[in-house]
Amino acid sequence: MDVLGSRIVIAAFDGWNDAGEAASGAVEALRSSSEYELVHSVDPELYFDYQYTRPSTQMDAEGRRQLKWPEAGLWRPRDPGPGTEFWLLTGVEPARTWQSFAAEFIDIALRDDITGLVTMGAMLADVPHTRPISIFASSQNEQVREAHGLERSLYEGPVGILSVFEHFAESAGIPTAGLWASVPHYVASATPSPKVTLALLDRLEELTGVDVDRSHLRTEAAAWEASIDAAASEDDDMAEYIRQLERTRDTWDSPEASGDAIAQAFERYLRRRGDAPGDHKR
Repeated sequence: MDVLGSRIVIAAFDGWNDAGEAASGAVEALRSSSEYELVHSVDPELYFDYQYTRPSTQMDAEGRRQLKWPEAGLWRPRDPGPGTEFWLLTGVEPARTWQSFAAEFIDIALRDDITGLVTMGAMLADVPHTRPISIFASSQNEQVREAHGLERSLYEGPVGILSVFEHFAESAGIPTAGLWASVPHYVASATPSPKVTLALLDRLEELTGVDVDRSHLRTEAAAWEASIDAAASEDDDMAEYIRQLERTRDTWDSPEASGDAIAQAFERYLRRRGDAPGDHKR
């Protein structure tokens, strides 16, 4: 049996862990690919600051105004078939009591015999949109690293809720892995980012062997890239900057570039993000 087992929670949260809405978009694509039912949701009063993550209003089918509160929940497949099951953990990154938040879900995971956890995040980085999206795949679990050829992150600094979940899961005996995508920082406003979401799901399939229909994302990714190409064609400075990023990326992709060099570049990205006041990154 694979180290991650056959019942794996895929986790992604809105917020600092989700540049370009790429990671939350990946979980939403998984949720749209099959029927899911809610297993557990948290009490928003315990974990969210409504001045930071405000409730919203919406109309129901009868035209009555309803309040929608920030939420986070665990979902399971309604009719699981043979093979690996993906359970989905998603919602808004909490504003307080992170340890209780993580422990609440880990208790549910242990009760329901969850065998593995894969977290997905996305970060703004100095990368070109024209090249394949970089995914940094890591694990603090030695068996997972050996089984899947993953890196061990040596990052030290501020973290997001995904790192907290990985810590609590490993402490409870649930092996974990993390997938982090690099989102071109100059297209931060061009959300969602289907090319980045697609790259995360491609890497998730490589990691777990589970094929998820993502044909619609390929079409959306091509349109997303074309729209940025069009914008760059009308801005000489932007076009030159992208060419510089392409040259750097091509150097990374050359045979002389080592996996250690790429991992070190990822660590530099994280440290630079952690220098910003109020940053809550992984």
